Amino acid sequence: MSLLEGRVAVITGGARGIGLEIAKTFVGQGARVVLGDLGKEALDEAVAGLGENARGVAGDVRNADDVRALLNEAVSAFGGLDVMVNNAGITRDATLRKMTEDQFDEVIAVHLKGCWLGTKLAGEIMREQRSGAIVNLSSLSGKAGMVGQTNYSAAKAGIVGLTKAAAKELARHQVRVNAIQPGLIRTPMTEAMPEHAWEQKMGEIPLGRAGEPDEVANVALFLASELSSYMTGTVLEVTGGRLM
Repeated sequence: MSLLEGRVAVITGGARGIGLEIAKTFVGQGARVVLGDLGKEALDEAVAGLGENARGVAGDVRNADDVRALLNEAVSAFGGLDVMVNNAGITRDATLRKMTEDQFDEVIAVHLKGCWLGTKLAGEIMREQRSGAIVNLSSLSGKAGMVGQTNYSAAKAGIVGLTKAAAKELARHQVRVNAIQPGLIRTPMTEAMPEHAWEQKMGEIPLGRAGEPDEVANVALFLASELSSYMTGTVLEVTGGRLM
């Protein structure tokens, strides 16, 4: 039997990159998925590629009503909610001296508030059914801190704290909450960075290569499935050994 046979998953930031790769992996393992993202065109394209076991809902993770609409689509279209993946994110990089308040606030809101809303509202559904798995996407930047990312590093570190606190609260309802910290993963966003920055990061990776989106997706699958049934409040690094 497939690892997610009969399960229903919601994935924010699901129209592209790591979110879309997670969706593909979940569908391949028997899940039905609902993707959330801001851009309707990209969302429609992603859903079309996934087939009849996928739906899409355009919305903003910073808005509670939009997150509720996303979760309600899972319940109405597929009959429930078993897995929530809080993946949506943006970057607004700048040095501490040059970063504006708007750049700071926007990144904190999308990553940290968006993750909080997804965890809170999915948790409300899951605690009633006394089952469920929540997977939050943090980043190695939240562990080590990166130059030019005081906003992003703060948000991603906050997601770790949020995950652990929520895991303690929801454990008695048999809802598990875990996080993933990817390192350098080969996506259009990372490949657009300056060559010297890419090479610097590569030099820190013992395995000697960047990771691929499916390598993050496989860890999300593990945390979403019964393979990790006795794990909650954990943070799994997918980094090739970088910054151990």
